[in-house]
This record gives sequence, C-alpha cells and structure tokens, in this order.
Amino acid sequence: MEIKNGTLVTLEYDLFVDAFDGELIESIKSDEPAVFLCGNEEMLEPFEEKLIGLKAGDSFKFSLTKEEAYGDEDEDAYAEFPKNMFLEEEGSFLPEIGDYVPMEDEDGNVFDGIVDDITEDFLIIDFNHPLAGEDLFFTGTILKVEDAPAE
Repeated sequence: MEIKNGTLVTLEYDLFVDAFDGELIESIKSDEPAVFLCGNEEMLEPFEEKLIGLKAGDSFKFSLTKEEAYGDEDEDAYAEFPKNMFLEEEGSFLPEIGDYVPMEDEDGNVFDGIVDDITEDFLIIDFNHPLAGEDLFFTGTILKVEDAPAE
C-alpha cells in the first residue's frame, strides 16, 4: 500500500540541521517509531507531501527549506515578563537561560517558550519554534502503511 492522504504511516527517521551530515536534532527509531495519519496535519505538510507514494520498506532522504518548515525566526516572538511573576507561588523558582517555560494565555492556549535572556527585572522569553530559521534534512525508512482505523 502506498502512502496517501488518509493512510496511517509508521516510520523511523533522523532529522539534521545544516546538512545531511549536520547536527542531529532528533532520531526516531523503530523501537518507538513515529505514527501519523497522513493529511491530518500531524506532521509538517511538506514533510507528508514528500512521502506520498512511498511504501513500507522504502527509504527516504529529503530536505525542507526553512520556508517549508517553521519559517524565519520572528523578532516579534520575544516577550518580556517580570521576574516576580515566576516567584509568586511558594516553592517556585526563577528559570535560567535556555530553560523551557510553558506559558498560558487568557484563552487557555499553552505556548512553549525558551528563556533567552534575564535582565535585572525581566525574563526575555523566545516563543519561536526551536527550529525556526533552520533548513531541515531528513533520512529514514517507511516501516508500515495501512488504512486508518475506522472511527
């Protein structure tokens, strides 16, 4: 069976930035493979499009430009938060540069940010996707392609 929209895809892959022999960012192997419903926006759309037509056992190697992936880094995705906001609850602590910080807006949406800088009074948090501004390079193997289970 070939991958098409509506099929359940199981695969393993390695994700690199900079080049196919660049920095390894993520390695998903067959002992804990990635499983997704093609066309259901669970993966990047251009990623899924490159897999269309492949079958179980096929290998793949392709890249996505930053425009196809997570776009350029957005300077407007940085925000300042007062330090005391993180110290209000008993037992709370001040995050350090590089720490992931989940934030929730008034509608209950959760956004993951990374502490980029700490000033005397504020934490500067970066809400860009961690791979924004990066070209992505994938190598992998399709492990299984099957009809999606009936709901």
